[in-house]
Amino acid sequence: MQKPLVAIVGKPNVGKSTFFNYIIGSRISIVEDTPGVTRDRVYADTSWRGRNFTLIDTGGIEPESDDIIISQMRTQANIAIELADVIIFLTDIKQGVTAADKDIALMLKKSKKPVVLVCNKADNYGKTADDIYEFYNLGLGTPYPVSAANALGIGDVLDEIYNNFPTEKENEDDDEIIKIAVIGKPNVGKSSLINKILGEERVIVSNIAGTTRDAIDSYFENEFGKYIFIDTAGLRRKSKIKENIEKYSIMRTMLAIERADVCLMMIDAKEGVTEQDAKIAGEAERAGKGIIIVVNKWDEIEKDNHTYDEYKKDIYSKLSYLTYAPILFISAKTGQRINKLYEMINMVANQNSLRVSTSMLNQVLNEAIAIVQPPTDKGKRLKIYYMTQATTKPPTFVVFVNNKDLFHFSYERYLVNQLRKEFGMQGTPIRMIIREKTDKEMNK
Repeated sequence: MQKPLVAIVGKPNVGKSTFFNYIIGSRISIVEDTPGVTRDRVYADTSWRGRNFTLIDTGGIEPESDDIIISQMRTQANIAIELADVIIFLTDIKQGVTAADKDIALMLKKSKKPVVLVCNKADNYGKTADDIYEFYNLGLGTPYPVSAANALGIGDVLDEIYNNFPTEKENEDDDEIIKIAVIGKPNVGKSSLINKILGEERVIVSNIAGTTRDAIDSYFENEFGKYIFIDTAGLRRKSKIKENIEKYSIMRTMLAIERADVCLMMIDAKEGVTEQDAKIAGEAERAGKGIIIVVNKWDEIEKDNHTYDEYKKDIYSKLSYLTYAPILFISAKTGQRINKLYEMINMVANQNSLRVSTSMLNQVLNEAIAIVQPPTDKGKRLKIYYMTQATTKPPTFVVFVNNKDLFHFSYERYLVNQLRKEFGMQGTPIRMIIREKTDKEMNK
């Protein structure tokens, strides 16, 4: 059974993100004084009284707004309400009960889910104690006064949430779940791909570049396995980043890459590989993640017999450090080849966590040395004693040599290629750590 889901809902600018961040214990949700900053659902795991649960922060609900982004935020909040086991309805005690609060309360009553009514910004509750009584009129039970900014009253709210959790059952083993970060420039189709996979409007999709500001988790399971897809804000050039909000989004995209097992590097087929694509892909490579290059909007390209091969050649030319990464040409709009993603994700995740025995490694190493002798410099020859694997994700190997300075990058690249030739390791970076040992140490 999945962990209980707790959704935070309410009108814009009542402190939902501040409340969310305090409970989670880190600055995951964007916190700004601009209404409507949190536009998609944001998930994070936490626990209370020994019970693990997932908290969902949502965009503010504005029932009467016709604005395209606001209306989609409302849709996202509604989906969060449908998914949730418990709902936190956050209001502003200083504003009192508004018409929007009444509309939201009616919506929550119709959901028939347990609702915990929370009155935020009660920083001087002793002076405003009488203000709480107005919120009983919403018909949602006892209102809890809190100050998310000053961490007042949060424990009582968490106790009430805990009391409304469904009966605990055995949790499924999460080790089988592969986490996938969908990365790329704004407007390349990241959200459209995830929506096509999930079959629901999980992430706001709009042709306004940069619509997705938050990194969002979506659980998905099919015959190929169990997955968590992380949609991320598109990374822009730094010169275009003017708002603090954009800076937060980039920071969280980098964190999403860190959390992932596999990164889907999305490229717009019509634009080809850009300088910004190279920088984004480089971040995933530096993080040591499994990488699949996904070329979207392939259905919009005019093709002949050479288009496919020439396009792949151009990608590997511009992303020369990712020649080990498989390429998949898709259309998120039509669903073309999306089913091929799952087997490719599974393969890359397995390769990224591959472990090779020391005996097999040194057999390959000895054969490689026999084919191409280690380099010499000023009469000194590099001696390679042995190799062992230190860790996985990515596969990392320690090579013991007599002199690190003689171990040129070109020979390291040769050994990496030999490892790939023997063991595959498609879609994953390979790391090498070079350590010195003397002949005396080796002969002990």
